[in-house]
Amino acid sequence: MWPALAPPLFGGLFFDRATAFAGPAFFFRDPAFAFALVAGFFARDAFGKNPLFPRKTPNLSIARPVDERGPRACRRLESPLMQAFRRAAERVFATAVSPPRLSRLTGWLADLRLPAPVLVPLIRAWSRVYGADLSEAAEPIAAFRTFNAFFTRALRDGARPIDTGPGVVVSPSDSRMSDRAAVPVDGRLEQVKGESYSLEALLGSPEEAELYSRGLHATLYLGPGMYHRVHAPVDGHIVGWRYIPGRLFPVNPLAVRSVPGLFTRNERVVVFLEAEGLGPVAVVLVGATNVGRITLRFTDLSTNAGAAALRADPPEPIPVRRGDELGVFNLGSTVVLLVADAALAPAHVSPGALVRMGEALWRRS
Repeated sequence: MWPALAPPLFGGLFFDRATAFAGPAFFFRDPAFAFALVAGFFARDAFGKNPLFPRKTPNLSIARPVDERGPRACRRLESPLMQAFRRAAERVFATAVSPPRLSRLTGWLADLRLPAPVLVPLIRAWSRVYGADLSEAAEPIAAFRTFNAFFTRALRDGARPIDTGPGVVVSPSDSRMSDRAAVPVDGRLEQVKGESYSLEALLGSPEEAELYSRGLHATLYLGPGMYHRVHAPVDGHIVGWRYIPGRLFPVNPLAVRSVPGLFTRNERVVVFLEAEGLGPVAVVLVGATNVGRITLRFTDLSTNAGAAALRADPPEPIPVRRGDELGVFNLGSTVVLLVADAALAPAHVSPGALVRMGEALWRRS
């Protein structure tokens, strides 16, 4: 099956979006072909680069703020009717790729064992396009047997120094920090300007949402070239976790601006911690299109497998230190970090900046 799917998948990935939109014409004749074509396009478009013919679009793996004045200016020239049409088209497309079973197919492709002469050049090309630093990996490139093994790679010791200062909350992941603020009084977090979502819906519990209703939050987006493991942001104990099934919308700007309540509709895992001297902390791992699988280090939970929702508590709280691994994203997504202690001061990282796992986000003033 892989040889048959490779041409449409890479056609969508490498060439113009018109190629990918031809996919529906094949849908009823060959659904797998159509999906591979559209998935390849969506991966390319979501990541903001065309490997063969790069466009000057924002690359979230580059450590500089994104200047969006150009696209915004173009959008201002659109008529209200065209804006409504564009948003509707974006919503339809994001919805079309959101069924979890489609991401399972992508996961199957990413987990295929490929011969080294195929896989190694693919990994090198991906790394050049998206800025992945192969020198940080714990294993040499030849050790990876699947693309997903490369994507979920561990880092060598010392690659991510951890801020060990007292009263510090560190970033749980390599990411671009799109937002960091106090939780609004109405309990609604900003998804994008003009769109918000409920903290209660995100966590799946009004009682647990109440713990963070006067606290702090940060939204952390993991780009395709980034390290995709998630770590403990505080010293303390894991006191529980919740799995919430859902769709798997993309989390790229196209979908974030067009799908209301996206982070509350996507499949996600919430890890609840009790931090030493800081109180409750929640790390919300939000799944996304393409594989959409989240695995946890301290339990056998693996998402996007058709399982029912659950809320689990360990027999005894599980001790963790800052930087200990909590879980892994298989092909990327977003972390929403919640801290109950509103007295913390923000560290010197501005919204829109690239942060590395272990860098301070807040500290005791």
